[in-house]
Amino acid sequence: MATEQNNLAAIIAHCKEYGFVFQSSEIYDGLAAVYDYGQWGVELKKNIKDTWWRSMVYMHENIVGLDSAIFMHPTIWKASGHVDNFSDPMIDNKDSKKRYRVDHLIEGHVEQMSLGNDLIVQMEALLAKDDFGGLKQLIEDNQIKCPISGTCNWTDVRQFNLMFATQLGSVAEESDTIYLRPETAQGIFVNFLNVQKTGRMKIPFGIAQIGKAFRNEIVARGFIFRMREFEQMEMQFFVRPGTQKEWYEHWKKTRMQWHLDLGIAKDKYRFHDHVKLAHYADAACDIEYEFPMGFKEVEGIHSRGDFDLKQHQEFSKKKQMYFDNDIDEVTGKPYGNYIPYVIETSIGLDRTILMVLSEAYTEEDLSTDDKKDSRVVLKFPPKLAPIKLAILPLMKKDGLAEIARSLMLECKDSFLCFYEEKDAIGKRYRRMDALGTPFCVTIDHQTKEDQTVTIRYRDSMAQERIHMNDVKDIVMQALK
Repeated sequence: MATEQNNLAAIIAHCKEYGFVFQSSEIYDGLAAVYDYGQWGVELKKNIKDTWWRSMVYMHENIVGLDSAIFMHPTIWKASGHVDNFSDPMIDNKDSKKRYRVDHLIEGHVEQMSLGNDLIVQMEALLAKDDFGGLKQLIEDNQIKCPISGTCNWTDVRQFNLMFATQLGSVAEESDTIYLRPETAQGIFVNFLNVQKTGRMKIPFGIAQIGKAFRNEIVARGFIFRMREFEQMEMQFFVRPGTQKEWYEHWKKTRMQWHLDLGIAKDKYRFHDHVKLAHYADAACDIEYEFPMGFKEVEGIHSRGDFDLKQHQEFSKKKQMYFDNDIDEVTGKPYGNYIPYVIETSIGLDRTILMVLSEAYTEEDLSTDDKKDSRVVLKFPPKLAPIKLAILPLMKKDGLAEIARSLMLECKDSFLCFYEEKDAIGKRYRRMDALGTPFCVTIDHQTKEDQTVTIRYRDSMAQERIHMNDVKDIVMQALK
């Protein structure tokens, strides 16, 4: 058992043992910061995506979906600023030959030494000015050591571009350099007018997307928290200039409520307002969750202004204007043509999965005076649980398996069920606990007599006798 609940090492081990997350290419010794989702991890991932999509698209009449391509015209990334500016400040230790992101190195030092926020404030001020010499001096003045070598023998701070480049074309000499997208937002921006015109959308409206992104993270850590291939769930909300502040506050509140609706306690979250803003932004904040490694960003909300559409208008030479025929109360005339402002909500899907796993992972001591006992249980909200119902015949014979299969047939078109007839019933219960299955139903000989079954509730381990016809309704009620 882990020394404390929500221990990251224990969660990682559990994910591998029970088929949630595997190291990519493991039989070839793995690929750093790249992971595969196993049979139950992919179901958890799908359920989180469905929950986000339903809340963002289905519950808002003015938000629609999009699925843009990973490969896009390379000029898009020139227009967005990624070609010239998408980089992180890095520093190398000359003795260990290890490379660190400057902010991670300093933050780790502050956490290890239990220092106050003064050093973080100084760092953020230097980052805001891109003062790399000042950052190195800050590291040296505070004698921040390399965790590997234990020395302060540092190189100068340098910028490293995070985009993956590849070639489009059959002959390398004649091919064009294109990029694996480092974010999904630009696919939304270049389709702004396509969606607006074909959907006859009126400002304000949003475009939502779930998709893969790729970043050549020099330092990737924290299991699936920071990866080189990851998924984003994001929405770009187009608003009338001058209304961006109220919409920014609206989406801050709305997105935090989505997190709380997952059943996670409010004190596990906090807002972190950005000190260093992107040059085009007038407001930005992160929703942070208390992971096993401390409070870290899960979702960002940004007021991006009209920068993105303006840039694409300039580089493509295609107008990105919206005609607003609503009447301006001040002038008494239509608002007319303008480039909309944008409020962005962007949540990391993989980070959300780690958040849900961290919150759900629980080790319980069930020992009595007579016997030592314990269990590991994933207390997922039922709507997120990979398996909703386990159907367990007490034994294969005497027609019990056939009755169990008939219940399986009745339920499996509505939610994911799992059928198992091997091992003692207690062992099967514990396996289902470890997978986070909220309900188990046992079919026994009494079922043949009166059509009743034993339903077991994951969190309390309580059991009760119910009619077999009620099983589906109980599960469906829990999924609402």
